[in-house]
Order: sequence, then structure tokens, then C-alpha cells
Amino acid sequence: MNRPTRPRTRPRSAASGASGAALAGGAAFLVGTSFVAMSLLGGYPGLGGQGLRYGAAAVVLLALAARGPRGLAPARALPFRLWLRLALLAATGMVGFNLAVLTAERSAEPAVPGVVVGCAPLAIAVLAPLLDRRRPSPRIAGAALLVVVGAAVVQGFGRTDAAGLGFSLLALLGEVAFGLVALPLIPPLGPLLLSGCACAAGSVQALQLGLLLQGPAVLRLPTATQALALAWMALPVTVLAFWAWYTGVQRLGPERAGLFSGVIPVAAAATAPLVGTGTPGVGQLAGSLLVAGGVVAGLVAGAGAGGGAGPGVAPVAHHPVRPAGLRLRQRRGAASAESSASTSQV
Repeated sequence: MNRPTRPRTRPRSAASGASGAALAGGAAFLVGTSFVAMSLLGGYPGLGGQGLRYGAAAVVLLALAARGPRGLAPARALPFRLWLRLALLAATGMVGFNLAVLTAERSAEPAVPGVVVGCAPLAIAVLAPLLDRRRPSPRIAGAALLVVVGAAVVQGFGRTDAAGLGFSLLALLGEVAFGLVALPLIPPLGPLLLSGCACAAGSVQALQLGLLLQGPAVLRLPTATQALALAWMALPVTVLAFWAWYTGVQRLGPERAGLFSGVIPVAAAATAPLVGTGTPGVGQLAGSLLVAGGVVAGLVAGAGAGGGAGPGVAPVAHHPVRPAGLRLRQRRGAASAESSASTSQV
């Protein structure tokens, strides 16, 4: 007897979509504030600062994950190939991204990497479905383009040179990698444990590279301003934003969640006056409205098209340590489960 194919994802409820949008938007805003915070770390060793930031965040995130129902068991059961993917995520989307931003800001205003990274929604809208062997949605891609235009209007382009622009482009690649490389890791680990493991890997990578390149000088006592900037980067920008972002991706899918990357330059522009590097004006307001319009249009288009959740991502909690046959036996009985377990998709 032919049995109906089990759908890859469960239908998203309106509440799940709304909460996913709120989490992704909040995470993007916090990441936007990091551009200003990193501009205060110009005199501190970049690799040492990232090692401290990610190390502190990893302690908090892993402690929180250990108190959950599955604890740290999913990390111990993670296949080696996914540990390699986790290391790649930390190297590109975390350590590499932040070093690119720090280096770019040595010769460019914070607006430059901010607006270049703001192009991430369009890149994700195109690449995420291609990686999932789907055609990109023209509506979501169009909405992403509107977000990118709004991001550019928000910040203008600022002053830069070739090096500042080049490292800003590397930061864009890191931002895209942060969203896409992590997709197969969300189901087995969950957003909280994934964030903790990624931060642990990022801390180790940053400190090892720093010791190799700079020796003991990679770490030193920060000034009061630098300590506050590092604390902000470790707690709200990493602990809270990482968990919120991956939860948003889990509930919305990478294409729709990626639209909220356009909020990053809006947040950077809104917080830049705090350190005297910008003044909000009509352009910032107009650009913010374009970003908001693009995000709303993309969310509506994605919902109408059933927006794919992306490779390995589902908007509901996963329990990969539980065999698929067990779930089917609970529904159909032991006999039918044995005959269908080989074709079930976990």
C-alpha cells in the first residue's frame, strides 16, 4: 500500500511567524549596535577581544543549554562532519566577520561595512533556495532588493578607501556564511546549544590565531571603555542575539529571516550618534521606511508562497536522538513502522 509522503515541515502558525519575526528583527538590531561597539575597540587586539567575547558568551550559553530538557547530549552525538561545519561557521561567520569589520573600520567610517553587510538579505534570498535545490522566489528577492536599497539610503556610503571597501565585502561574505553554513546544525542542536558550541569554537580559534600571530600581546587589560564594549558584545550582541537569530531562522526559514539583516545598518545608523560618528536625518528616516517596507513585503510574499524553511530547517522543535521508527510506531503500530522506517525523513 502506498502511504502519503510525510511533509518536510509542519505548517507555521501565525504566532510562530510573528515571534520569529520579532526575534530575527531584535537580533539584527543588536548586531547593528556591534558596529559602534567595535569602533570603540580600535586600540584593543582584535583576536584577543573576540576570544574573550566568544569565550564569555559560550560559558553563559552552554550553562543555559545544560539546564534544558536535552542538556548537552545533542552536542556529544553530533557527527564529525557537522563539527567541521561548526568550525567553518565560527571561522567565517564569527571570527572572520568581526576581524573584517574591525580592519575595515581602520580606514572607513562605520557606515561603510554597515551598508555593505546590509546587502546580505539579497544574497541569502538567492543562495538559500539554490542550496536547497529550489528556485529563488522573485517576490522575496525583490523585497530583499528593496531592503538593500533602504539600507544604502540609511547610511549613505561614508568615507573609505580600497582596503576599507575590500574588508567590508569580506564582512558581507561572513554575514552570509553565518546565516547559511549553520542551517544543517539547527535541527540537531537547537538555537541555544548551537550558539554555545559556535561561540566556544570561535573563542578557541580567535585565541589560537592570536597567540600564533601576536604572542602573549593578544590579551591585555582593557580600558574601562573597552571593557564596556566587550561586555556589550559578549552578552546582548552574542548571547541574546545569536539565540534569537537562529530561533528566528528556525521559525521563518533563512530567506525570510535574512530580510532582517537589513535592520543591521538601520541600527548602526541609529546608534552611531552615541559615539559621535553620525547624525540621523531625513535620509535615515526614508531608508528605514524602505527597509521596513521590504521586510513586510518579503514576509507576506514568503507566507503566501509557503516559504521554504531551507535545508534541514523546520519551524518546530527537533528531537534527532529519538529514532524515526519510534515516532511511527506510536502512530501506526510496530508492524507498519518497520516497513516504512527506511523511507521516513528525520
